[in-house]
Amino acid sequence: MLRFEIVHQSKKSRARVGRIHTTHGIIETPGFVPVATNGSLKALTSEHINALDIDLMFCNTYHLMLHPGADVVAAAGGLHIFMQRSRPLITDSGGFQVFSLAYGGVHQELKSSGTKKNEGSVKKITEQGVLFRSYRDGALIMLTPESSVAAQKNLGADIIIPLDELPPYHVEKSSLRKSLDRTHRWEKRSLDEHLKNPGYQSMYAVIHGGIDPLLRTASCNYLSSLPFDGFAIGGSLGKNRQEMIEMLTVLMPQLCSDKPNHLLGIADLPSLQQAIPLGIDTFDSSHPTKCARHGLLYTTQGNITIERGRYKQDFSPIDSTCDCYVCITHSRAYLHHLFKAHELTAYTLATIHNVRFMVNLMKRYRQAILDNTI
Repeated sequence: MLRFEIVHQSKKSRARVGRIHTTHGIIETPGFVPVATNGSLKALTSEHINALDIDLMFCNTYHLMLHPGADVVAAAGGLHIFMQRSRPLITDSGGFQVFSLAYGGVHQELKSSGTKKNEGSVKKITEQGVLFRSYRDGALIMLTPESSVAAQKNLGADIIIPLDELPPYHVEKSSLRKSLDRTHRWEKRSLDEHLKNPGYQSMYAVIHGGIDPLLRTASCNYLSSLPFDGFAIGGSLGKNRQEMIEMLTVLMPQLCSDKPNHLLGIADLPSLQQAIPLGIDTFDSSHPTKCARHGLLYTTQGNITIERGRYKQDFSPIDSTCDCYVCITHSRAYLHHLFKAHELTAYTLATIHNVRFMVNLMKRYRQAILDNTI
């Protein structure tokens, strides 16, 4: 099971360098966690992924539960064997995707003030769990704390997440409190189910409470009293980065310092710069890989949009300081050509670069913490 080692605590901030020891290897922190929704990073093969030196990858229980099915993955020997990865994996509960059916993604929910995006997709939320329709075939599925844990046991990730409810940003405080109480009951049931047969898996609690500091404190206090192995920070993180950072600034000193923590769904570059000094250990996001597929490439000198005409005859690497395969072997002009020609290889090469950029960026952050400059 999981063991967390603090290597160095910065003398300048709450930032820290650590190691999360798991059965499938060590996760260096702070660390970036790319999202492999269906058991794969889009556009990359297992060989590409293994070459990128990714400590931890995030897979989505909801999608894998609907297809091919957690039982199919279990029959294959678990996610590690199914997707040919020997290093650590984390899965979510499926709750985020289910509740996103009702309110859309974060941006859609904020724009619509909580109005349902897919009317009728979530049929009922009860103490038992949430009843929803599959986006694949319309079948009714009941997701409970116990069934979510059972699916994650079949998937076999090193770190798993309890079922939680995700109310929208605009929800009234009374409804947010009611949702928080139910989430705590669901998380306790998830933990109880997990502890019946923990095996090599560890479970992170999910801290909720929206941007309300009192509710976040209440969530932290309750979940810290239970034997979770670490903490994830979820729920609504605010309508903008400033609200998120303000919430995290209040919350982070309250978390158990001897357990790892994870910020769910956030790893854009400005957020990393502000959140790492607060003491967050790992960050998952699909943002870098989505950017890659849209031709937005990360460099140490700032992001570049590779389809712009200025790169047509730019034969320099994407980033001269990057050690990825793409920067060593190809030019900006070649990537520009591939994107303009709509070649699928463009997505592969751009994704390799952006993911490797993130891996190297986190190495630089860890060194800066060791040097006490962060």
